[in-house]
Amino acid sequence: MSLLEAIIMGLIQGITEFLPVSSSGHLALFEIAFDLEKTGLLFDCLLHFGTLIAVFAVYFRDIWKMICEGFGIIGDFFINAGTAVSKLMGHKEKKYRKIICNGYRKFVMLVIVSTIPTGIIGIAAKDLIELASTILIVPGICLIVTSILLFIADRCKEGTKTPKHVSYTNAFIIGICQGFATLPGISRSGTTITACLLSGFDRKFAVKYSFIMSIPAILGSLVLQLFDLKELSAVSPAEWMNYLAGTLVAAVVGYVCIKVMLYVVRQKKYTIFSIYCLIVGAVSIGAYFILG
Repeated sequence: MSLLEAIIMGLIQGITEFLPVSSSGHLALFEIAFDLEKTGLLFDCLLHFGTLIAVFAVYFRDIWKMICEGFGIIGDFFINAGTAVSKLMGHKEKKYRKIICNGYRKFVMLVIVSTIPTGIIGIAAKDLIELASTILIVPGICLIVTSILLFIADRCKEGTKTPKHVSYTNAFIIGICQGFATLPGISRSGTTITACLLSGFDRKFAVKYSFIMSIPAILGSLVLQLFDLKELSAVSPAEWMNYLAGTLVAAVVGYVCIKVMLYVVRQKKYTIFSIYCLIVGAVSIGAYFILG
């Protein structure tokens, strides 16, 4: 892969991972159009790592608090387990600690609940997703589905839910939506933000929840991909430089696009992305029948 190709792929990943137009769909279309199907699993992992850096940069304070409260949840769980043992031994005066005692702890649990169905769908449909990425018509159809979802998002009623008011059922359903968004052309951010808005989330929190809940999903996907990775030793120093350049581009562009998304959702500007996805999807489907 040349430096220019790596930068273009990083640019596409950074823009489309966070703007609601589907990174997987655009990368699949770009690879098919320019015969880059064999760009490599390693580079795909690095591109996703770049977009993870962007999420951490924008939401560092929230993520750090969630990590701290996550350890707090684990600590209080074991303390309560010890309390249960003490009660069995006759120490009735001991009281249990309330584990979910603040908004960030609830946020942690919501993300965990969302991750469960995403992980199950991602693992179960792994081969289907890989096959779908090689067939031009699939990203086209999925982009039209994304267009419909974005059209709905702009017309959702104003919600007020923050972590305190979000139910675990809401989180589970949003996780299912994220699982289906692994199909090329289904925008992960567009799908999950739409699901959040339909569930009554506050618009700013919907964006935050969508991007932070992507962290375990992307990390899990990277771990699974790394188990299958066999190309590390085959990458030359020059290729490494190209790969790292693409990763840096994905991170920087992704950071900017997250900021853009915060504005887009608050101002209900999804319609322009809806039209874009509809056009690209229609062109992809047309190209499939013309070129096929």
